[in-house]
Amino acid sequence: MADAIFEDPRLAAIYDALDPDRTDLDVYVSIAEELGAHRVLDVGCGTGTFALLLAGRGLDVIGVDPARASLDVARAKRGSNRVRWICGDAGALPAMQVDLATMTGNVAQAIVEPTDWEETLSGIHDALRPGGYLVFETRDPARRAWTEWNRAASQKITEIAGVGSIESWVDLMDVDGPLVTFRGTWLFASDGKVLTSDSTLRFRDREEVEATLAAQGYVLKEVRGAPDRPGKEFVFFAQRPD
Repeated sequence: MADAIFEDPRLAAIYDALDPDRTDLDVYVSIAEELGAHRVLDVGCGTGTFALLLAGRGLDVIGVDPARASLDVARAKRGSNRVRWICGDAGALPAMQVDLATMTGNVAQAIVEPTDWEETLSGIHDALRPGGYLVFETRDPARRAWTEWNRAASQKITEIAGVGSIESWVDLMDVDGPLVTFRGTWLFASDGKVLTSDSTLRFRDREEVEATLAAQGYVLKEVRGAPDRPGKEFVFFAQRPD
């Protein structure tokens, strides 16, 4: 079951408006060009922003996500007919052969259980053509990003056309080893409705990620930093061998 922020129709409908700056995706567009990818699997595609960016550039794109409400938003966007949308997870994909698979926006951290992570990596490996790449990002746990996840740092008011004023904030709920749980809260001024969504992320260090990639048959080609978040993220380039 996806978190409420992705699965609740009312929250999914405002997701893009609450986080409109997606310049973090520019680097992934450049990576697709760098690797010469023509067919891309976007794992955890959410409301489809990245999938539609690629499709608009003429790439053949498949977007997969377990949150039906988010996919409904994606399907309603202009140009959505260019993308093949799959409601589900990467551990149970239909047969395909793609040049590149991506997990943007720290999607990898939302796959919390070790068995689910292994099945995701295995399913993506099967979906890649020989020589194809998996590229994804994850936060460096040494930077302790969760120390900034609090109401004082995150509270804001957003005006959304057709919806009205939304007050939102984040509260850190728990840190248990590599698992960090936080709660998002959204107050709708139009009717006073308050919605919440609890999320847990797993912070894997570089050595753990490298080990799990190797165990699923990948060859790690490179680890970069995220240019828009220097020193905070690992960006892994893993290849399915020829």
